[in-house]
Amino acid sequence: MITRTVTNLAALHQRALEGFAAQVDALEPDHWTLPTPCADWNVRALVNHVAIEDLWTPPLLAGRTIADVGDAFDGDRIGAVPPQAVHDAAAGAIAAAAETGALERVVHLSFGDVPATEYVWQVTADHLIHGWDLARAVGADERLDPELVDACADWFADNEDAYRAAGAIGPRAAHQPRGPQEQLLVAFGRQP
Repeated sequence: MITRTVTNLAALHQRALEGFAAQVDALEPDHWTLPTPCADWNVRALVNHVAIEDLWTPPLLAGRTIADVGDAFDGDRIGAVPPQAVHDAAAGAIAAAAETGALERVVHLSFGDVPATEYVWQVTADHLIHGWDLARAVGADERLDPELVDACADWFADNEDAYRAAGAIGPRAAHQPRGPQEQLLVAFGRQP
């Protein structure tokens, strides 16, 4: 098991966000309309979702509520230059999570208040899993950062049932996982 510390979490969060942004940098023009393992999203919609998640991070870590932010981040947030939009959004989220005391706060989410650390774990895992979705969609290297896999698996072991019950993830894939990465993907409802 990974020892979870605030310092370690901020570093893991940064690696997950930067890793996803690097994948976006590698996309080709014909990749944006390809389907992804997320049935309702093509590559552009998936990347937009992740960028929006990063845009939400600074205000939520600053103590703002969903109602305070309102619809500020609705719609297409990646525009004509998606890689730049992704990098900009990630940079803001990384800075917000690294701010002194940020991970000791309470975050006000749509389903209730949670410790900031819980929220940042959610975001970190979402970037990692969606990074796999993106790689699968475009035929890129699907190997995930092993340290991020282990850390997210450690965090998610206590949360999988709640996420599934809330409809945030699909059913476990009917796949016999080989190794930690496949175990994590299966837990998140992916078919490795």
